[in-house]
Amino acid sequence: MKMNSQDNINYNRIAEAIDYIKTNFKEQPNLDEVAEKVNLSPFHFQRLFSEWAGTSPKKFLQYISLEHAKKLLTENQATLFETAYETGFSGTSRLHDLFINIEGMTPAEYKNGGKNLSINYSFAESRFGSILVASTQKGICFMAFYEDEVNAFSSLQNQFPNALFNKKSDLIQQNALFIFQHDWSKLPDIKLHLKGTDFQLKVWETLLKIPMGQLSTYGTIAQKIKKPSASRAVGTAIGSNPIAFLIPCHRVIQSTGNLGGYMWGNTRKTAIIGWERAFVSANDI
Repeated sequence: MKMNSQDNINYNRIAEAIDYIKTNFKEQPNLDEVAEKVNLSPFHFQRLFSEWAGTSPKKFLQYISLEHAKKLLTENQATLFETAYETGFSGTSRLHDLFINIEGMTPAEYKNGGKNLSINYSFAESRFGSILVASTQKGICFMAFYEDEVNAFSSLQNQFPNALFNKKSDLIQQNALFIFQHDWSKLPDIKLHLKGTDFQLKVWETLLKIPMGQLSTYGTIAQKIKKPSASRAVGTAIGSNPIAFLIPCHRVIQSTGNLGGYMWGNTRKTAIIGWERAFVSANDI
């Protein structure tokens, strides 16, 4: 599925606006000033931002603020997994659990660099920028935002140095890319076929349980996998997540409320967090 290139242009403008707001937040730039920085009139910037984020720039700024992150963490420490996930946090926020399933590769597939694996891959555009998606016969094995196609493909090859690669879009990839559409009412089941250690797979599976629009911390994830002293190892596993967005490592931040790192850039992480919160607020009752 090749999305309209205008989505990519819009994301880049929004990302530029987010960068400007974050850099100059102490001065509290107004709508006119931010619009000027992205070369749009205030009217068109307001409309573009609202179409992209599903909310106003002012409301979006609240969703990505440090204070809002701290509030979410405080409210959700006791209920994030037990109540919100296990006992019925309803609506769009549970969609990841409902349709994404992980299957680990066999020991042979893991150790031999993907030998005997045939991997299809294609380049697409999403509301958060260009993305490379790759699949085996069993499911999605790699999904990454990128700025350069050559470097993106090199990253895929590094994951599976002995695999056979085919530049081809298939139904598995297309189903996964539906996640970036506004209408999630008919999302298909998505299978992930992942190369990872038992520890990494356990961490990635736990990330799927973080409700959309919510945030967790490295320490909380460590506790949920019953490794309370392994926050650093959890952070390393999260940082090596090979599936952008579908496995929501962007929902994990530092206990202080600061974002922490993100393989595909902190501006993109900020944009996704804000967009998801706006989406949930607009669609959940």
